[in-house]
Amino acid sequence: MSLNTVAEFAKELHKSPQDLLEQLHAAGVAKKSASDALSDSDKQQLLAHLKNTSGVGDGERKKITLTKRSTSEIKQADATGKARTIQVEVRKKRTFIQREDPAEVAARAAQAVQAEQENQELVRREEQARQEVAVIAKEEAQLVQERQERQERERKEREAEERARAYAQAETAKLRQAKEAKKEAAAEAAAAAAERIKAQEEARLKAEQEAQARAKEEADRAKDLVDRRRKALAEAEAIRAMMAAPKKVLVAKKPEKVEKPEEAKKAVASTAAGAKKAAPGAKPAEAGAGVRKDAKEVKSAKLSSSWAGDDSAKKKEIKTRGDTNSGNRGGNWRAGGNKGSRGGRRGGNDRHEQQQVVQQEFRALEISVPETITVAELAHKMAVKASELIKVLMKMGQMVTINQPLDQDTAMIVVEEMGHTAKIAALDDPEAFSEEDAAQYTGELLPRAPVVTVMGHVDHGKTSLLDYIRRTKVATGEAGGITQHIGAYHVQTPRGIVTFLDTPGHEAFTAMRARGAKSTDIVILVCASDDGVMPQTREAIKHAKAAGVPIVVALTKADKPDANPEKVKQELVAEQVVPEEYGGDSPFVAVSSKTGMGIDELLEHVLLQAEVMELKAPADAAAKGLVIEAQLDKGRGPVATVLVQSGTLKVGDIVLAGQTYGRVRAMLDEDGKTAKDAGPSIPVEIQGLSDVPQAGDDFMVMLDERRAREVATYRAGKFRNTKLAKQQAAKLENMFSDMTAGDVQTLSLIIKADMQGSQEALAASLLKLSTDEIKVQVVYSGVGGISESDVNLALASKAIIIGFNVRADVQARKTAEGNDVDIRYYNIIYDAVEEVKAAMSGMLAPEQREEIIGLAEIRTVFVATKIGTVAGSYILQGHVTRHAHFRLLRDNVVIYTGEIESLRRMKDDVKEVKEGFECGIKLKNYNDIREGDQLEVFEIREIARTL
Repeated sequence: MSLNTVAEFAKELHKSPQDLLEQLHAAGVAKKSASDALSDSDKQQLLAHLKNTSGVGDGERKKITLTKRSTSEIKQADATGKARTIQVEVRKKRTFIQREDPAEVAARAAQAVQAEQENQELVRREEQARQEVAVIAKEEAQLVQERQERQERERKEREAEERARAYAQAETAKLRQAKEAKKEAAAEAAAAAAERIKAQEEARLKAEQEAQARAKEEADRAKDLVDRRRKALAEAEAIRAMMAAPKKVLVAKKPEKVEKPEEAKKAVASTAAGAKKAAPGAKPAEAGAGVRKDAKEVKSAKLSSSWAGDDSAKKKEIKTRGDTNSGNRGGNWRAGGNKGSRGGRRGGNDRHEQQQVVQQEFRALEISVPETITVAELAHKMAVKASELIKVLMKMGQMVTINQPLDQDTAMIVVEEMGHTAKIAALDDPEAFSEEDAAQYTGELLPRAPVVTVMGHVDHGKTSLLDYIRRTKVATGEAGGITQHIGAYHVQTPRGIVTFLDTPGHEAFTAMRARGAKSTDIVILVCASDDGVMPQTREAIKHAKAAGVPIVVALTKADKPDANPEKVKQELVAEQVVPEEYGGDSPFVAVSSKTGMGIDELLEHVLLQAEVMELKAPADAAAKGLVIEAQLDKGRGPVATVLVQSGTLKVGDIVLAGQTYGRVRAMLDEDGKTAKDAGPSIPVEIQGLSDVPQAGDDFMVMLDERRAREVATYRAGKFRNTKLAKQQAAKLENMFSDMTAGDVQTLSLIIKADMQGSQEALAASLLKLSTDEIKVQVVYSGVGGISESDVNLALASKAIIIGFNVRADVQARKTAEGNDVDIRYYNIIYDAVEEVKAAMSGMLAPEQREEIIGLAEIRTVFVATKIGTVAGSYILQGHVTRHAHFRLLRDNVVIYTGEIESLRRMKDDVKEVKEGFECGIKLKNYNDIREGDQLEVFEIREIARTL
């Protein structure tokens, strides 16, 4: 059986392999390429096929095919307009078939079918053999690939071991060098420590010697001072003895009748007591003046006796005093008398010291010290010279002037230091002014209505609960549906009147909630049944416990499907609010502001608590109370909402509220109706004050308008003096912090609000936004509309004006528009806080972050005459851009960090070179590069920061 390929057989037949493959395919022989083997059977099958198609069978021609081919040319213009010649070949084929016998045709067809089946079987077997050969070839290729991978892996492992060995050797060398360097450093440190210890020991010895010298000097000075004091006391005793004599005549006493120092002190005390009895209405300062007068008489009499021309009288006096005291002093006096004017002056100085000692002994006064007092006023109260007081303050470390104000603590320390008794002054207490005012509060105590404060977290239903009780809509009138003021209402129930205070639940109104808790008798703690205990709920519990008032818990929204009162009870128990059913003292009531469920039970518990507390207050007396809220109304002026706690407030009464005063011109209740009087526990709105008082100030009714004006003016001045004293005291303390204040940005704000409490809460919330980089500064905050003066202040201080529920007038708007002053209006507090926070975020300096963009390896170093050193580099990772930053790495150690000056590829300047390409890199201001160094290229990106 002879085998040859399709190409060889086509060559024998003088045909192309492609034509032979087409004939083989038509004959049913599956051959795909010219290199496939061709067997004898394949050739026989091809021959049979050709005989059948040509009509030759059994030696007889059955079919004749005639083929005709003609060639022609066509000229055609192309798109450019040039003429092209196209060769066209036309082939015609015609076949003539001789009709055959049907039996022969059927037999031949059967033979053809059988031959076709045999051919298909042969093709299947050949295909199976070919697949087996392909599988074997694939397995052999896989084995070869595995062998190559194993060899490559072994090669890499060997290289890794060699690198690890080299790295270990290098690390060992480095560790050895580090150990040696550490030993040298330790030796140097030990030597330095020894020198330092030696220097410290020398300094300590020197300090001990200096301390011993100072101690010796102080001991000598103390001894000298004791001697001088002993001498002065002895002279003072002699002077007291002369003062005790009748008619203040100096008579020499016999030695046996001389009193001891203790007896002389008792005599002086009895003399002072007699002076007080003689003038019971005299003040302590007047008593001191009397002492000074006596001392002056003693001094004049003594001087006249010492300078008299009668030597015998002088000798007699000297002899008497020498017997009373030591002989040395008498000898000194004799020396002074014999030495003339110089000795006389010395004697005069001694007598001046004796007079000062006498004054110190007799001027132990009780000094009233207010919150602030100037040096001159304090010296006048203690009847000393201002220079002496300044000396004392300088010894205490205070450098002051005669007109500088002192705070209360410093003044009291100075008074005690100078031997007097200091007490806190109560000059601004209206109740201490007259006995008539105090007598007005001694009337009969009558039962009063309880003051109930509703507290809790925001949006837990506090105002809705009061809304159902009052049958009015309050929450709908508040911006955003949250309460931003303290509301005061009183409700008439079948068992009596109950006064309610509604406090805001937002976190910014902490001060309002604290005021509400301090001015109340009972607290209703509102907690939503579907929400539980929240941060402001815990804060309300702390305020109520700090005020020591009972708590009644109202579990609101109890009609909702997801309400879980038991869960809320467990959370409140964790906050030490225990229900009565668990053995505690706090009633728990489930209520609903929509259906009215539990409202009557809640009022019943509140009134029961009030009956247990037995609340009473005098009704027929001058009114006293608390300022709940205050505002500046454009038409009515300063308006204050006050809660009367005792007495009865009437129209026409003179009211003192904090630093303001005035006559009550009109009085309105919470519904806006005119009221003539208000008894205990009744909230009213009054008009007629001189200015807007501070929320939380106490108010009381005064009998005299002049006295009310004086007290208000004194309080205002005291507030200014206290503020000034604190500012002056803090100047030195804040000096170093002010030196670095230039690095901190400042956001200046001017806040105007409709209510005093809202202004206070908004200012506190905005001040809390201050950070180490941006400081919020409230230049001015007040109550009322925005005026032109506010705009001018904002223009001078470069501040932003925030109007909370207020607007600017026409002139203020024109001034603001003409000077580009920013005015922002808000009616919800957290909107203002969020916008200011966003503005502060925009003022923050952006954060700079490094981002590595590529890694390049230096493979060649070029030195150009005009350009300098150029690094011929290959980009290993990422890409490199012109003017990017780089780090030069040598043995994975950062050598230099700088900026890329230029980037070239071939001879062209390029902006960027990507991974896998080579380029030339010129480093800016750096030329120390070597082959093998790497450049870590990075960019610095700025990212906006937020608070």
